[in-house]
Amino acid sequence: MNNIYKKKIAAACVATLAFLGLQSTIAFAEEKVEDKIQIPEKPINQDIIKENVEEKISDKEKELLSRLVEAEAKGESYEGKVAVAEVVLNRVESEEFPDTVKDVVYEKTGRAYAFSPVQNGSINKPASEEAKEAVEEAVETPENLNNAIYFYNPEIATDNWIRSRKVIKKIDNHAFAI
Repeated sequence: MNNIYKKKIAAACVATLAFLGLQSTIAFAEEKVEDKIQIPEKPINQDIIKENVEEKISDKEKELLSRLVEAEAKGESYEGKVAVAEVVLNRVESEEFPDTVKDVVYEKTGRAYAFSPVQNGSINKPASEEAKEAVEEAVETPENLNNAIYFYNPEIATDNWIRSRKVIKKIDNHAFAI
């Protein structure tokens, strides 16, 4: 056999051995990575998100939110009441607003409160069962009204600024906006 053929055969053998070595290293590495992967007992899903939201809101905050929903959405449909509660919860999650239900509800803008029932005292009236159920649904449901952080009644709103917000949904007498 000629030296050129011997060199080609040797190079082919070295290349083959290197390829096989690389393959076994990759397989070994994949095995080790798989050994370290921990599969959670409960898959991550909406139930976990719901549990986290529910843990963030105390019963006292739910009661406060229920009274606000009652005052803001009295006479509105159940869907409208849920939507009002979702706006408050969206504000809690937004960086633009305070971090708790209580602080969002009692937030002042200038000399007035953000929510008129706080200003006029109607927030101190008891909440209906429907308002309480609407708050529970808003807390338990990951749907968040497309992140709406404002609502108003276009028939009676006097502030032109609120009308400049992009309306994303209308429910009963309220426009919900971002």
